[in-house]
Amino acid sequence: MLTRLILILIVSLFESQLHAQDDLLDMLGNDSITGEMVYSFKGLQMVNLQSTKMPNSGDFYFVVSHRFGSLKDGIDTFFGLDNATTKIGFIYGIENWLSLGLSRHTLNKIYEGSLKYRLVNQNDEAPVTLVGYHTIQVNSQLDRDAYPNLSFENRLSYVSQLLISRAISHSLTVEVIGSYLYKNVYNPEIEHQKQFSVGGGGRLKLSKRLSLNAEYMYSNLPSFYNNPLSLGLDIETGGHVFQLLFTNSQGVSESNYLTNAVGDWGKGDVYFGFNLYRVF
Repeated sequence: MLTRLILILIVSLFESQLHAQDDLLDMLGNDSITGEMVYSFKGLQMVNLQSTKMPNSGDFYFVVSHRFGSLKDGIDTFFGLDNATTKIGFIYGIENWLSLGLSRHTLNKIYEGSLKYRLVNQNDEAPVTLVGYHTIQVNSQLDRDAYPNLSFENRLSYVSQLLISRAISHSLTVEVIGSYLYKNVYNPEIEHQKQFSVGGGGRLKLSKRLSLNAEYMYSNLPSFYNNPLSLGLDIETGGHVFQLLFTNSQGVSESNYLTNAVGDWGKGDVYFGFNLYRVF
């Protein structure tokens, strides 16, 4: 009940600004190389996973992502607010089709670099948009007491993804994702060193400035973990895209999100959070 009230309060706060702002689509571009509008995602992420939207050349994004603790703990942790994790990062559009990102995550004290590039854009000749996405992550929390022979290479993990989206209509865009993950150090009792996963999601436009997003990824995970499932609400306010979300994975980095989802939607074991993008 408390979380619902918080959500209503935040949405109401942002709704009050909506009619006084310019449309973000004019500010951030439209993912089109033909000059003809291709309706796609408002945010660079669907929820946790990347969308096929790209920054425009010269755009500089400041990114803040927050994931609170599980709602099922109730008032003991103030419905998860006591157990938050945070990501702070930056994304720069080198070209309309190419961007670089750098971020720091409090969970596992991860440093992450990312590369995103568009291969094909949906237009009259191409039925879909194709985007590649790669990350390299450094787990700075690994301890030499637990791993006596630890080297820098052992701290690294890698994710490569192919994103395929299609704008079905002005209001609906769907996306399919294929993902490969590799960890140099892992716990063989509860993790895989290599993991392939496939899934997707989409965006349903509710109004000029609101959209509902959902995503799911499937892989053959050890029984200790669940496949990640997330729901989100995009709120567009001038120079911001604000995403409210619920997910069964508290991790924000690609490797944690895909491999370490411990929440269970069926038991109310989910995490509330948000993504905030500010473009300069």
